[in-house]
Amino acid sequence: MDFGLVLQTDPPASAVVDLMRRAEANGFRYGWTFDSSVLWQEPFVIYSQILEHTSALTVGPMVTNPGTRTWEVTASTFATLNDMFGNRTVCGIGRGDSAMRVAGRKPHTLARLGEAIDVIRDLAEGREADVGGQRLRIPWVKDGRLPVWMAAYGPRALALTGQKADGFILQLADPYLTEWMVKAVRDAAAAAGRDPADVRICVAAPAYLTADDSPEALAHARDECRWFGGMVGNHVADLVARYGEHSDLVPEALTEYIKARQGYDYAHHGRAGNPDTAFVPDDIVDRFCVIGTARHHVARMRELKALGVDQFALYAMHDAREQVIEGYGDSVIPALRD
Repeated sequence: MDFGLVLQTDPPASAVVDLMRRAEANGFRYGWTFDSSVLWQEPFVIYSQILEHTSALTVGPMVTNPGTRTWEVTASTFATLNDMFGNRTVCGIGRGDSAMRVAGRKPHTLARLGEAIDVIRDLAEGREADVGGQRLRIPWVKDGRLPVWMAAYGPRALALTGQKADGFILQLADPYLTEWMVKAVRDAAAAAGRDPADVRICVAAPAYLTADDSPEALAHARDECRWFGGMVGNHVADLVARYGEHSDLVPEALTEYIKARQGYDYAHHGRAGNPDTAFVPDDIVDRFCVIGTARHHVARMRELKALGVDQFALYAMHDAREQVIEGYGDSVIPALRD
């Protein structure tokens, strides 16, 4: 099982680079960042520094989208990094949440996302692609490789992931929902004539290590991670708007908790103490995130691994970033290494 670290690109960029270096030293193999041009610094600039200061870490956005950059620019940027550092990037992509909404735009359609996945991957790997009716190829790409992993929750997005993506990013760590959604992706892959095992599975969620299981320690950990339920709630609200509150296509274990949701200010997006996440109950934090002692983390990782999860990507947007990186390096990653 692989492990990744997910960060926001808050200034100073040197701190992001230092945390990624620390992660690699502790056994993490992936370094992910948010990609929202207004809210944070430009991640692709910072990727070059992460790659320069690590030896094997694979880096990429969790997640980019088809609209904030043209597809040939996205592909060329990845291809340039790969040419410089040896195919050490991965493209996480989705319809677009914060990057689009903050700029006053709606998330992209799944049809456009599916087209973008094919074009970006083909161009970054040196093949010709149709970009708006123009046949393009990046001539200097040699032996390029760019896995494209898609973030998804809803039934149509899960199906598209199985049909086209090299990997599936599920942003929550609930075992029941993981099993449900991994099955949907793999069924779609099989229906498309693909080997379902070729689709890599990444579960991404906050992880907070506590020294003990005392009520006080767990309460603090929940408060530091409650923001995540609000972030996921943005996507869930879209699903409820499309499919209704009770649908066989979307499990109630995902949609039920957003009934008390009243709005969301992206100024606090992805940050501990987000005032727009008071509606998120403790049981959702416990299900969607991984909190508790190292023993609890190892148990959850083993449960996820048994469900087919290939990577756990750890969101470290809380007050114990260094501690969780070191704690995973000491106790969790060694217990899960293949």
